[in-house]
Amino acid sequence: MATSAAIVLLTPIAAAAAPLPGPAPARARVAASPAPAYFHTLPPGAKLPSGSQCARWVNARPLPENKKMNRTYNLTTGQHVSRTFFSGDLPAANKQIAPRITGDYTGTTQMILRWAACKWGIDQDVVFAQAAVESWWNQTTTSGSESNPSDCPPGYRTGTCPQTWGILQTGYLYEKSAWPGIAKSTAMSADTAYGIWRACYDGYEVWLNTVPHVGTYQKGNMWACVGRWYAGRWRTQPAEQYIAKVRQYLREKIWTTPDFQQG
Repeated sequence: MATSAAIVLLTPIAAAAAPLPGPAPARARVAASPAPAYFHTLPPGAKLPSGSQCARWVNARPLPENKKMNRTYNLTTGQHVSRTFFSGDLPAANKQIAPRITGDYTGTTQMILRWAACKWGIDQDVVFAQAAVESWWNQTTTSGSESNPSDCPPGYRTGTCPQTWGILQTGYLYEKSAWPGIAKSTAMSADTAYGIWRACYDGYEVWLNTVPHVGTYQKGNMWACVGRWYAGRWRTQPAEQYIAKVRQYLREKIWTTPDFQQG
């Protein structure tokens, strides 16, 4: 064959430099995967994309800023949480979930929320709606008042402090190793909140069956785990009321309305 003859006629040096016949390298045959236009909920135990992969996907589809008051917080990254972030009763969550919580992303508010949705495998519009319920997408939001100085973060030891902070209203008392990122970094607030959501969704939070609850806690219930974020309980009335509010904002796509936009 012509190919064989060509190889015979080459000098040893030329032969070494010439490509051998055969299939193209895999990297040449496989096109780069396109950035998803939408992030959907992934099933319990699914292999989740890394934070860096999600950053590449989100950055490939940039979105404008509609909450300019978040600018400084959006440009601030978070930090790794403790390897005992979850209680001692949840060693699997501490192994599988805690090391992934870093808040290591910067972008516009919409992009940060998409990044968290991608990283933790939850429907991005649910994230948009829940963040609207929690803070109207304002990272400077705080709520509640804690009067016990020992339950306040550094800087508040001589007086009262808020109970929850940031775009997803994460709390210092139960997420101490996420401080100060949950207050200073939009990405850290979202990353922490949906890391906890994923621990619930993957079935790690068996303690929910040991406190007041309705029905039996089990993995794979996206909405019940959204309600757990607010109520700290499984499908109780406050949890269901909160779920209804998030669903309302989801139906309305409240984040797209004119009143939601802020310069």
